[in-house]
Amino acid sequence: MTEITDQCGSCHTKLAETYEETYHGKAYLLGDLDAARCSDCHGAHKILRVDNPNSMVGYKNIVNTCKQCHPNANLEFTGYLTHATHNDNPILFWAFWGMTSLLIVVFGFFGFHTLVWLPRSLKQRKINRHKTPVGKTKYYRRFNKRQRVTHIMVILSFLLLALTGMILKFAHMDWAAWMAGVLGGVKSAGTIHRFAAIVTFSYFFFHLLTLFQLRAKEGISAKEFIFGSNSLMFNKQDIKDLKASLKWFFGKGPRPDYGRWTYWEKFDYMAVFWGVAVIGLSGLILWFPEFFTQYIPGWAINVAQIIHSDEALLATGFIFTVHFFNTHLRPESYPMDTVIFTGHVPLEEYKKDRPREYRELVESGRLDKVVVEKEFMTSWIKVIKFFGYLFLGLGIAMVILIIYSLIAGVY
Repeated sequence: MTEITDQCGSCHTKLAETYEETYHGKAYLLGDLDAARCSDCHGAHKILRVDNPNSMVGYKNIVNTCKQCHPNANLEFTGYLTHATHNDNPILFWAFWGMTSLLIVVFGFFGFHTLVWLPRSLKQRKINRHKTPVGKTKYYRRFNKRQRVTHIMVILSFLLLALTGMILKFAHMDWAAWMAGVLGGVKSAGTIHRFAAIVTFSYFFFHLLTLFQLRAKEGISAKEFIFGSNSLMFNKQDIKDLKASLKWFFGKGPRPDYGRWTYWEKFDYMAVFWGVAVIGLSGLILWFPEFFTQYIPGWAINVAQIIHSDEALLATGFIFTVHFFNTHLRPESYPMDTVIFTGHVPLEEYKKDRPREYRELVESGRLDKVVVEKEFMTSWIKVIKFFGYLFLGLGIAMVILIIYSLIAGVY
């Protein structure tokens, strides 16, 4: 950052700081010397005030200045607030605090939920400890092949998105610069990020197609499919289960009779829809700003940057802490629940874990249709666990880096 910090930034300290919060500044921090810097926009030997008609960033010239790097730039595109922060712009203020509030509420609630669940989970481990069966065993078929493949796509694309995204978000940290170098530079990291985004959109639409096909196969109405008892949409039962769970956590009641989907699993699932919509749309705006500013004002790019960055931080932090605990790290599931990879869970274990659904299957006579007797090869389980531990380790390492960056870095 020689030009920024030692030259322009020595006098224009605040402007240098705000520059470092833009994509250009972050890319430059990460070693991309082609990223736009002060002289590219303001000139080097003939720097004029913005209100001077001959200034490179003046009203008459700013579009052409932007077109040096963005050939399809338009007047609205130049409305991007290069040096604005949430402290001096009301639109960015509300965008920033809206996302900050969302982070606080989600992590606050689920942090509390995790902390009060942990002691109960330790006691539950003695009663219902997760074990890997040996030999032929009766299994409940919980996930089909399409669902398992989709989840693998989610894991791989999410890890790539989280890693490359956090590199840019925390560009001021040494580890981010090192990691960008490992990936071949910030441009290569950006290419990987966009590739993972395409994978994300692909599995999302693939899943939607699967849902339409499933509804057609079951021959039920859209209302029943979306709001039925086995749907992943929230319903009144989830409120009852949440209340009963909190009582159970505090020793004021028995363990709830959970059904096919718990309220925390539904939250995880719906968060993907929310995430793809919010992170996806804001990401597309950042990816194609020239196109979108044909229809939206330039300051919307700033808003998209705030939303994309903070929603990604929320998703990454949530998946690698709360989701990991709920699924793999809570004592009765520790060290790993392999059902999302194998698609099957031992029937005896499922009876205890999801008693309400088990009763419904027995009463409806459908149990035999979803129970199989099989034996998983030990070598296959080892492969699954190897990759599972690898993903868990990468996720936890990323959380540690995020926390370290938030505490040690000037964010």
